Amino acid sequence: MRLNHLDFYVPDIAATADFFRRYFALELREMNEQIGRAILFDDQGTEVVLSRPLPKFGGADQVELQRQTYHIGFILAERSDVDGLHGRLAADGAAVSGPPAAIRGGWLFYCTAPGNILVEVGWRPRV
Repeated sequence: MRLNHLDFYVPDIAATADFFRRYFALELREMNEQIGRAILFDDQGTEVVLSRPLPKFGGADQVELQRQTYHIGFILAERSDVDGLHGRLAADGAAVSGPPAAIRGGWLFYCTAPGNILVEVGWRPRV
């Protein structure tokens, strides 16, 4: 079984799509401002959908709720990749939690994407 997609409700679809394209190399396949949806893919084929909040599903996003109710995690190939991405994000003024640190057997940090999406960025040694 393979994870097919994740769908995040965000108030600014274009800003969130740009963040994931710029820092996590997701490929934009569709941007439809009229219906309020962007579809991006990672290099494994997992789909990340960004949508406007829908009233039938509660009508709120994490910005409106003023809390982070979930997070998305990316695993990088090398520990130095984590440090490099942290440096890029920090230099660009992104909201990062602090420097990468040894946590749960890996090397990681957290940042917040537009839409108040908590993002974990990490590396884990191969065992």
